[in-house]
Amino acid sequence: VQLVESGGGLVQPGGSLRLSCAASGIIFRIYAMGWYRQAPGKQRELVAVITSGSTTNYVDSVKGRFTISRDNGKNTVYLQMNSLKPEDTAVYYCHADYRGNDYWGQGTQVTVSS
Repeated sequence: VQLVESGGGLVQPGGSLRLSCAASGIIFRIYAMGWYRQAPGKQRELVAVITSGSTTNYVDSVKGRFTISRDNGKNTVYLQMNSLKPEDTAVYYCHADYRGNDYWGQGTQVTVSS
């Protein structure tokens, strides 16, 4: 199983980034997919999740700014991040879960700074 994130980088406050996570080795369409983040010195937190039925949920701090989506034909989940703030700076991880069987990506760095 592989979850490969891409799309991270350095962006100015107010800017946008789109993260992608390409999955292989799993039946992607049955998995709930999520994005987590971990800032230095902080615990990893759930940012957004999308179920196999495409129901979405977000942590309050990103509601209205981030959008999670999935393309089952491409085995890929996305996180569109708009109006980025310095406090969004973190390593972002992709996560796949099906009835407790879960997998993690290696993470991609997002830095929001002027």
